[in-house]
Amino acid sequence: MRICFIQSQGHMYSGGQGVYLHYLTRELAQMGHDVHVIAGLPYPKVTPEVHLHKLQTFNFWKYLYREGFEEYAYHTHPLHFFHPVNLYEFISTRYILSSQLNMFSLRAYHKLNELERETPFDLIHDNQTLGYGIWLMKLRGRPVVATVHHPLAADRKNDLARANSTAGRIERIFWYPWVMQKWVVNRLDKVITVSEVAAASLQEAFGILREHVSIISNGVDGEIFRPVEVDKEPGRVLFVGHAEDENKGFRYLLEALRALRDQVSFNLTVVQRPGSTGTERLVQQLGLFGRVTFLEDISTEQLVLEYNRAQIVVSPSLFEGFGLPALEAQACGTPVIATTVGALPDIIEDTVSGFLVPPKDVSALSEAIEALLQDPDRCRDMGASGRRHVLERFSWREAAAQTVQVYYDAIRQHSAA
Repeated sequence: MRICFIQSQGHMYSGGQGVYLHYLTRELAQMGHDVHVIAGLPYPKVTPEVHLHKLQTFNFWKYLYREGFEEYAYHTHPLHFFHPVNLYEFISTRYILSSQLNMFSLRAYHKLNELERETPFDLIHDNQTLGYGIWLMKLRGRPVVATVHHPLAADRKNDLARANSTAGRIERIFWYPWVMQKWVVNRLDKVITVSEVAAASLQEAFGILREHVSIISNGVDGEIFRPVEVDKEPGRVLFVGHAEDENKGFRYLLEALRALRDQVSFNLTVVQRPGSTGTERLVQQLGLFGRVTFLEDISTEQLVLEYNRAQIVVSPSLFEGFGLPALEAQACGTPVIATTVGALPDIIEDTVSGFLVPPKDVSALSEAIEALLQDPDRCRDMGASGRRHVLERFSWREAAAQTVQVYYDAIRQHSAA
C-alpha cells in the first residue's frame, strides 16, 4: 500500500505526535508498505525506509527554531517574505493557531499534487492537522484517515480558565480553531484516537459518531527503551514533556517539590521541547532555583539514559490523550507517578508499577513523591513490574497492524461511497 502521512511538525520531542509518526511509519515500512511523509519544521526523524518530503512554510513560530533559521531564514531571499501569501502566513500565524494548521495543510495539498504526478497514493493519513487542505485531499478521490490524539478544545478550555484579563481571554479565543477542525474531521473516512478517554473527548468536542472512531493504543519499543547499565541517582526526579503546556501540569509538580524541599533531598530534571523559556521563570518564582536542570533537543539514546538515571518519573497531567513518557519510563524500569487522567490508569498499575493521584492535588502528589524517594527498594520492584506490564500490552507492531486494518476499512468505505 502506498501511504502519505501529513504532519505539520514532527520533531521527536516537540510532542507525542512526533514519537507516534516515527514509530508508526517505521513499522508500516517494515511491513512492506511504501510510506511517505510530508512534514514541516521541526522536521521529523524517520527511518531510512520512509520517504520524507520537507515542506517550506512561512510560519512565524517555525523561524524561532534554530533549525528554522538554518533551513530557511539564512537561505530564503528576503523578497519571498513579501509575496502576499507568504506575508499573510508569516503575520497571521503569529496570532492564530488555525492559520498555522490551515496554511500548512494547503501547502501540503500542493505538495501532494506534485508527488502524485507519477504514482497516486492509496491513502492519506493526517496526524492531527485537520486543516481545509486535508479535506481537499479527499476531494482528489483518495481515502483520508486522521489520527487525533486529543482535541484542541481541551487546551482552549484550560487557557481560557487561566487567562487573568479580558485582553488575555480575547487573545486565546482568537488563537484556537473553533470551526475548521470540527468541520474537517466529520468529512473524513475514518478517525483514529489513542484511548477511550480521547474518543469521548472527540465526541464532545466535534460531535463525531463513536462508530466512526477507532481506538488504537500507542506502543513502546522495548529494545530501545530498556534498562541499561547506569546507576540510579537517589533523589533524581524526571519530567518529560512540553512543560509550558498547562495540560501537562508542570506547575503542580513544582509546587509539590516546593512542599518537600526541606524534607527530602531531590533534583528535578526536565526534558522539554526546544525554545521553552517560561519554565525557568516559574522555577525561580517557586524558589527551586539550583534544584532543577533543563535539557532540550536530546537524542533518543540520551533520553533512555535519563529514564534510567531517574529514581522516579512524574507525569502530573491535567488532560492526557495517552501519555507516552509514562510508557517509555516503565519500559526502562523506572516507576511513574501520574494522575488519573486519559490513558494513564491503563498504562500504570496503581501501587504496582507506580502511583496514581488526582490531577491538581499537590498534597497527594507530594506524598507519593516522598514515599518513593525514601524507598529505593520499592522503586526497583515497581520498575520491574512496570516493564513487564508495558511490554505485554503495548507494541508498535500491533498498533501498525490495527492501523492497516483501519486503512482497508477506509478504502472499502471510500470505494462504496
